[in-house]
Amino acid sequence: MNAPTALFESSLSNLTLRARGKVRDIYDVDDEHLLIVTTDRMSAFDVVLPDPIPGKGLVLTAVSNFWFAKMQAIIPNHLATLPLKEVVPDAKERAQIEGRAIVVKKLTPLPVEAIVRGYLIGSGWADYQKTGRICGIELPQNLQQAQQLPEAIFTPSTKAAVGDHDENIAFAETLPLLGETIATQVRDISLRLYTQAAEYAKARGIIIADTKFEFGLDKQGKLYLIDEALTPDSSRFWPADQYQVGISPPSFDKQFIRDYLETLDWDKTAPGPTLPDDIVRISSAKYHEAMHKLTGL
Repeated sequence: MNAPTALFESSLSNLTLRARGKVRDIYDVDDEHLLIVTTDRMSAFDVVLPDPIPGKGLVLTAVSNFWFAKMQAIIPNHLATLPLKEVVPDAKERAQIEGRAIVVKKLTPLPVEAIVRGYLIGSGWADYQKTGRICGIELPQNLQQAQQLPEAIFTPSTKAAVGDHDENIAFAETLPLLGETIATQVRDISLRLYTQAAEYAKARGIIIADTKFEFGLDKQGKLYLIDEALTPDSSRFWPADQYQVGISPPSFDKQFIRDYLETLDWDKTAPGPTLPDDIVRISSAKYHEAMHKLTGL
């Protein structure tokens, strides 16, 4: 099988580019729809790196669509029924984005990222070492790095612009941002999605240590799951057979890239450093392995 060609940036002549995020290019379709193209751009520490990871956007799209279908009984998602062929009629342009583009309903994104943690790692581990808490949630004493928490916890953050850092906040701080009803809904649904997904993934050899969900509202105020769901970019995936408490486990996600970047003399501001070929190749393989283990694709 040939390696997929990397797509760093999409270019569609018949649609207006609305925004270019860290990974996704978003186009206006009409009053009701957007086209989201998941590129192979890699962002780490909120900086877009100069080297794409071949096939990464295809993996993220396939994995997200898999979870959207699986979790539909818990919450509706932003996928629309409008076919890609109608939105991008030019076959050559469509070929560039096939498998990595989705047509979605136009919704109002909530200004909060819904993060759920099942294990003590990353910024949560750093906070716990300093305060014994994460986002104001008191945790038992003497927990170790990468240890499973007694139960999954909801630790939201504010959304930052490209290049800025998201900020962890307590649940109480989401109330003025979202209103009590929506904030509670977001918390409860996020915990339910994570718990079900973690159980499913563990049976397939993957531990989902933590994950991030995004939500949006339609004009009637109905809540939808948007953006991506339970992918190697929005989650920390660990191989279950290599997991042990007390160390940061190897991962299927972009933590592999972060770990490499931590060895460099780089101040984590743009521009990001160039990635060596072997780091790009291994990273691409990890994304594809995670997709295969979870979805069978």
